Order: sequence, then structure tokens, then C-alpha cells
Amino acid sequence: MHLDELRTVLISERETGRLLPLPPDLYESTGKELGCLLSEVYTNEDPFSDATRILIERIGSIRETLQDLFNLRAEKILALARNQEEGHYIDRDDLKRMLGEERELFDEIVLSLGKARCRLLPSPGTTRPGQPHAAAEEACAAILEEAAAPPEMVLSRVLTDMEPFVGVDGRIYQLQQGDIVTLPVRNAEVLCDRQIVLAIAAPPAAREE
Repeated sequence: MHLDELRTVLISERETGRLLPLPPDLYESTGKELGCLLSEVYTNEDPFSDATRILIERIGSIRETLQDLFNLRAEKILALARNQEEGHYIDRDDLKRMLGEERELFDEIVLSLGKARCRLLPSPGTTRPGQPHAAAEEACAAILEEAAAPPEMVLSRVLTDMEPFVGVDGRIYQLQQGDIVTLPVRNAEVLCDRQIVLAIAAPPAAREE
């Protein structure tokens, strides 16, 4: 992506508080453009010429603009992750506008916030006199250990649209009516009770009984 195009994307991103859709190859194509410009610099016979100086300035401008775009979108993704982890409403479209790597960043932030909340903010009533955090730490350790273990999964059919949520496996699920999806058993049970999904196949443990 050329500098003028990149600046246009950055300006548009600054003008709104929401994520904007990006070309999926934006970072890759910009990297190729930088590579071409660097090749021109290296092959220029006069490293102190005006042409070389202009190329170097252009390379610096592209890198600065790309960094500004990354920082801006990272701030928006962080805000969305905080809302998600705190249980607030998240617009499905905001998640769809993330690049693949940005979505991974979002998922990791949500999971890390949840772990930190569990460790640092124990639930009321879990402490004991003389041991203010012992019970809470034990409960938190059990939760994190369970979260780290691969959960049992169950094949389910989605009966109605719902907002994205974080599964017990740490993944973000975006469910729409008619989807066939493999869900962690604990999440599937809750959604089945609410008649949001229908379990198609029982988990292995249930089938063996």
C-alpha cells in the first residue's frame, strides 16, 4: 500500500471511535512497498543525492504512519476487550472488522484480563479470618487450572442469533441462527437451557454412561 493510501486509511480511522474495515493484506502490501523503496535506496549509485533523500523520507513516513495506525487500532481493541471481559455489550460488526492478528490480540487480552481479575479481585465471601486471601487464591487457582485444561466439547446447532461471548476455553464465539458449532460442554449446557442452541451430539463422557 502506498503512502497516500495509508494516510487516507489513518485519517478515516482517527475520525471514528470504532474500528474500520481494513484490506486484509494492508500490513503485507505495505511491507512489500517498503521493501521496494529500500531496494531503490541500496541500488542508488549516489547515497547522498536528492532522490535518495526523498526515498529515505518516504520510507520513514510510511513506517510512522503504519505505526500510528497500529497504535490507534490497538487502543480501540483494548477498549473492546475490556468491555467484553466486563460483560458489556460488544457489537458483532466490531469483531468482524478486526484483522486475523488483531482478533488474536483481542482474544488474548480478554483472557488475560479475566485471569488477572480472578487473581487480584477475589469474590466477596471467599476469604477466611486470619487468611484474607487464602480461599480466594485456592478458588482462583482451581478456575485457572480448569481453564487451562482442554474442555469437553459438544456439537450444537444454533437456534437464534446471540451476542459474542467468551467460552470456558478462552475463545470468542460469534453465533448466528443455523450455525453448526462445537462448543465447550459447560457453555452448551447454559445455552441449551436458554433454548439458544440445541445439542446435536453428547460429549464423550455422557455417551459412555
